Amino acid sequence: MEPVATHAHVPDTGFDGGDLDCGNGLLLLIRKHIDPLPRGGLLEILSTEISVDEDLPAWCRLTGNELVSWTKVQRQRSFLICKGSLAERVREPGVPPSVPASPGAQPSRHRVPLGAPPIPALAVMGIGSWPRPRWMLEAMHAHVEGRLSEAAFQETADDAVRLSIAAQERAGVDVVTDGEQRRDSYASFVASRLDNCQLIPLVDLLPLVDHPEEFEAELRALDIPAGEVRHPAVFGRLARSRPLVAHEVDFARRVTAKPVKVALPGPYLLARTMWMECISDQAYASREEIAQDIVRILREEITELMDGGAALVQLDEPVLSEVVFSGAKSRRSFMCGALSESLGPTHELGFARELLNAVLDGFPRERTALHVCRGNWTPDESVALAGSYAPLLETLSRVRVGAYLLEMCTPRAGEIEILSALPQDARIGIGVVNQKDPATEASETVLARIEQAIDLFGRERLLLHPDCGFATFADNPICCTGAAEDKLGVIARAVERLRL
Repeated sequence: MEPVATHAHVPDTGFDGGDLDCGNGLLLLIRKHIDPLPRGGLLEILSTEISVDEDLPAWCRLTGNELVSWTKVQRQRSFLICKGSLAERVREPGVPPSVPASPGAQPSRHRVPLGAPPIPALAVMGIGSWPRPRWMLEAMHAHVEGRLSEAAFQETADDAVRLSIAAQERAGVDVVTDGEQRRDSYASFVASRLDNCQLIPLVDLLPLVDHPEEFEAELRALDIPAGEVRHPAVFGRLARSRPLVAHEVDFARRVTAKPVKVALPGPYLLARTMWMECISDQAYASREEIAQDIVRILREEITELMDGGAALVQLDEPVLSEVVFSGAKSRRSFMCGALSESLGPTHELGFARELLNAVLDGFPRERTALHVCRGNWTPDESVALAGSYAPLLETLSRVRVGAYLLEMCTPRAGEIEILSALPQDARIGIGVVNQKDPATEASETVLARIEQAIDLFGRERLLLHPDCGFATFADNPICCTGAAEDKLGVIARAVERLRL
């Protein structure tokens, strides 16, 4: 596209990017300004960096946005970008869009700590996520795009949570979750709740990686369009001015009498996810430094969760599997969102232990859990990671957690007997149904798996659940709502027989 003398359309908003290039912060600023715009909104970008002439049109093509026009006067360039396409623009030129404020829920500064009901032996529970209704997904996208206010989004999510909890209760679970209905995924959602962090589509990372051709090929292999998968980008010192998930527990406890479990992305997962040298080094000198703030934030959150009556706080660390099962090659793993480099199993596992124990220190062990799986981004078992827990046993054993919730019902997980080496004073959660299989397991099959686990660990230590969540990524549920309810139901009925 050749430059024009003047733009034919008046922008709705704009900013001056100075001499920043697309690989050094400009895309973050673009995303910050374009995300709140409605479809058809116009963004003007001023720039004096020559490389933007080529990189910005490429970004527009990748993200499905339209470069309407651009001007050039000596070194000064002005780019006019439409969110989506110009054909979607319905406002009169010059009329700015209405962008609703999104203050979010604020942390409780002076709350009276609440007790939490105990979790019984052979307790049945989901791992965390539940398939979102179509209208919840629509609300989520509208909220991200600035077309739905924070208050309206939360009210819609409240309805989805009510349905999720009702389905779990019909299935007969002992412990409920809110189904993670307010989250875009099990981990990346924190970027929308933290200060100085934002979600950017994976395609925005293309100009930032060392091998863009390889990265683009990996994006094309995703089950979900890369433009719909968002990644946290840190552009300043992280801070928590509102809860990450405490508001989820507060609402869930109002609509159920059962114990409420809540999942948080673990500190190692977040450190691997948020540390991208090309972006994060604007605020932090190293991954270790950003990890210190992550630990602090998670401890603040867990304190509020414990005070708010959460019966079980689960830390999700699927990246541990990526460390030991992805082979010698350092690689990105989209299944866990860990895009930063691995420095090898010995170093990474030691780092993970340190972070987890720093987060857990001082909290009641009986109210903490650690979940590990081997990938939940596709129902295709052939592409998921596989391997025995043997290389993880030392790390798991040295993490001061009260329960382990582990994937176990497929051959990919190895032999269950090896888990006998885990600490005897910790509870063991065993996956006894495969959430990726659309068929509900036979009752006798599930009962046999539970009886085997009882023989190994005893009734009092045992917790029962699917291998992983039912919709780890909101736009890519692993199974439908009916199947999720059926799978929890078959576990609950098997346990009922054992309790007679």
